[in-house]
Amino acid sequence: MQAKKTYTVQEATKKLEHYCAYQERCHQEVKNKLTNMHMIPEAIDVIIVHLLEHNFLNEERFAKTFASGKFKIKNWGKRRISYELKQKDISKVNINQALTEISDEDYIDVFNDLAEKRANSIKESNVFKKRKKFVDYFLYRGWESHLVYEKANELIQ
Repeated sequence: MQAKKTYTVQEATKKLEHYCAYQERCHQEVKNKLTNMHMIPEAIDVIIVHLLEHNFLNEERFAKTFASGKFKIKNWGKRRISYELKQKDISKVNINQALTEISDEDYIDVFNDLAEKRANSIKESNVFKKRKKFVDYFLYRGWESHLVYEKANELIQ
């Protein structure tokens, strides 16, 4: 059996600086990483403070990056983004700030394009089943229900 690797605070700090520089991270991810490295709670606190002071860790920046990435790449709606950020213990203020970065115009444009494509791609002859598949798809991805139901009624007759 392999002995578990131990780290000094300096080694762990360097490792976490690289971890945070590679990609935006939230506090929870950093804390989990340090816990998996078998660091004691006092060392974890010292390292997190260091990362915050040197701007390797910034919750607001993480939230904005996360929101814009999930919106642009995965086409998630604001409700799903908000939910996922809450799961990562991001503060309400930072979640709202991140969501305001997504312009309403872009949001609606992306939704309309996706809705057109989705409506055309569902191979279902029963209108009710087709509408249900359409609605389920968008609700799962966190789009607001009023948008989804309006669009479903408009596109699927």
